[in-house]
Amino acid sequence: MSFASNHPARREDAKVMNRAELTRRLVARLHHDEAVIGGIGFANFDLWGAGQRPQNFYMLGSMGLAVPIALGVAIAQPARRVVALEGDGSILMQLGALATVAGRRAANLIVVIWDNGAYQITGGQPTAAAEVADIAAIARGAGIAKSAWAADEGDFEEMIARALTEDGPWLIACRIDQARPDSTTERDPARIRDRFMRGIGARH
Repeated sequence: MSFASNHPARREDAKVMNRAELTRRLVARLHHDEAVIGGIGFANFDLWGAGQRPQNFYMLGSMGLAVPIALGVAIAQPARRVVALEGDGSILMQLGALATVAGRRAANLIVVIWDNGAYQITGGQPTAAAEVADIAAIARGAGIAKSAWAADEGDFEEMIARALTEDGPWLIACRIDQARPDSTTERDPARIRDRFMRGIGARH
């Protein structure tokens, strides 16, 4: 039985959930200095709102680079779990990164996709995921065998718990609503970079 067979087969079979709530549930399970890379826009706004950990990196204006950056951290620090939080529009810009993740066999990397089928921060224009693209299926096709949709909040937490303790790479896709975040990340790139580098021990 494949990993995906335990979860919804298609995007439309998954429950629509709230990104901020899922982010809080994820952060509550982090207890070992895991690094978290928040993609641009609302993904990192909600990460910021869930609590400012020194191991968090907040993307500012570099669409589609959360997974490549997380992969770099995962390769450099194989003993540390690394989580990338990315939107559907952003990952659709960087699909090649999924094949690279699979090819590098990044066992400590967890990719979480927040899929609301829209470029929400720029006006809500529909992404390809809204109609034809199934990101979990694309990831499996790229070679990430542990790639699936989260059925609901409880399933998401169970998937995260497994991903934090078992080898990956993992891709956990979540259908989310279009609720706006309650907070906004501070916009000081140098400070964000420095705090993160210190948080993962790359700078003293």
